[in-house]
Amino acid sequence: MKKIFFLLILATLLLGSCKKEDIPPVETGVTPEQARDTLYYVMKAFYYWYDLMPAVDRLNYSDPYDLLEAMRYRELDRWSFVADYEEFISEMGGTFVGHGIRVGLADDNTARIAQIYKNAPLYSNGVRRGWKIKSVNGYNIAQILINNDAQAYNTAFGPPEAGVTNTFVFENPEGTELTITSTKASFSVNSVILYDTICLDAEKTKVAGHLVFESFIEPSEQELATAFAFFKQHNVQDLILDLRYNSGGYVYIAQQLASYIGGNSLSGKTFAMQEYNDKWQSENSSFPFLSLVNSLNINRLVAITTRLTASASEAVMNGLEPHIDVVSVGDTTDGKPMGMDGWICGNKYIFCPITFKLVNSLGEGEYYDGIAPEKKAVDDITRDFSDKDEASLSEAIHYLKTGAFSEKGSGSFRKLPQFSERPSWTNNMFDLDKQINPPIK
Repeated sequence: MKKIFFLLILATLLLGSCKKEDIPPVETGVTPEQARDTLYYVMKAFYYWYDLMPAVDRLNYSDPYDLLEAMRYRELDRWSFVADYEEFISEMGGTFVGHGIRVGLADDNTARIAQIYKNAPLYSNGVRRGWKIKSVNGYNIAQILINNDAQAYNTAFGPPEAGVTNTFVFENPEGTELTITSTKASFSVNSVILYDTICLDAEKTKVAGHLVFESFIEPSEQELATAFAFFKQHNVQDLILDLRYNSGGYVYIAQQLASYIGGNSLSGKTFAMQEYNDKWQSENSSFPFLSLVNSLNINRLVAITTRLTASASEAVMNGLEPHIDVVSVGDTTDGKPMGMDGWICGNKYIFCPITFKLVNSLGEGEYYDGIAPEKKAVDDITRDFSDKDEASLSEAIHYLKTGAFSEKGSGSFRKLPQFSERPSWTNNMFDLDKQINPPIK
């Protein structure tokens, strides 16, 4: 497609196959009005539901953020966004600013650490998933979570900026109360939270891999390679893939993960197919399973899911479904079979509207209501990911040992609030390796 130059240059982000230092330079100094006008033409040309958008006068909106909200097809689109360019590059490259924690409300109405990154400021103090948070700067975090009050939560923790210091009162699993002062900092996140093995028989001949995977970002490529080399070394035959907090990321990482799981016997077969709107059918393409060192040829995959499991995570499950035995435990997933390409605007904004649908080799991908689990189980944040008594992990192990889920706890359960420091737009699936440039007029 021909590149068109206007008051600014638009270039599609080339992170699918290139590193961020390979991105061509883009003119700076774009005004909000210029960015708004550029987004308008992007949406008219490339938006998947371009023919279902509300009719708007772009001149009634002051910037691309407001315009996108007016133009989105609200019946289905919960995901299209405009973001700060530098923030996007930093986040998808694995750089993070904050304490590095996810905080949730447990069944016993206590506030708990639901997840923590290994390079997070609090991790070096011994803080782990399952620890109680009694207060932050004197604020009762459990009560804030019970009220599901995001504004009060943000007030308690302060802005997402390096240098902000908070005082936590924790209670560890041994019942010891600890006061820890922590300063928000910039650090690199680990998308692989945990990998280990679980023996499924007394003779230790049947071994399952256990992978807790949090996001499909640039560092994931090497982290997954390390994890699957470990699984290969330990002769893993089945896999428990914990995607409970994985809300998406790059399609090429999803392709790699599915290839590691499916094995080289699937190499060249279709993992997923990408479908654009009727103006850009020539851009439709497929993602084959790859031949990768240390791929496993898994017999059975048990995915652990929640309402936060979305996008690329769902694509991995859906893409493997025609080829291997895939079951899930936990809660119904978010329901996002759609993805987006990205446009850099003046090195100030990045536009990521929904531009394509991803389906599996059978053409299946209409899971807007989410992928329901074969077995419901709570996200037991009172226990660490490696604790075999954690409700969802326990059910996954039971299935691999017996071929069926247990009879306990199959009813409904409360949907409890959680708060993450990561921006909401990370809950997406990106294919940013295409050079598609909008017709600017």
